[in-house]
Amino acid sequence: MKIVAGLFLCGALLAVFALVAGQPRVLATRPAEATLQEQIVAKERQELDALKTGDKQAFADLLADDAVFLDPRGTGTKAEVVAHVSDFRLLEYLMEDIKFVPLSERSGLIAYKLTEKGSAHGREFSAKVYASAIWARRGEKWLCIFSQETPAREVPAQ
Repeated sequence: MKIVAGLFLCGALLAVFALVAGQPRVLATRPAEATLQEQIVAKERQELDALKTGDKQAFADLLADDAVFLDPRGTGTKAEVVAHVSDFRLLEYLMEDIKFVPLSERSGLIAYKLTEKGSAHGREFSAKVYASAIWARRGEKWLCIFSQETPAREVPAQ
């Protein structure tokens, strides 16, 4: 009798296993990690948003200590750039025509047209510039290691 009950139990377990094995399985999936381009564009937006909210510390935390900045006046260091944004606030910005070049698995370059409105040193401004930035993942942190802005030249209508 024990043998029959044991065989019955084994048969029942095999039947349940066969039913479960034949069913489509729903596996828990985690959201796909953002692509390298998406991560870098998001960091560039985070940097611009810090300038919009006036969060100088958040802005500084996104910059590498050895970063190089370039604009029509020349080069600048992180300390110089952070000092200059103390009286700078973006009111709105628009990133357009974003181009991306991966440099490694942990770095990339973006270039885009930036239309911005803001205030600096008590004066409102609006500008269109071509910007580029190189972002690198150092340890677990994304940092801007290079940034450049060139004023966009308006091409006269023909």
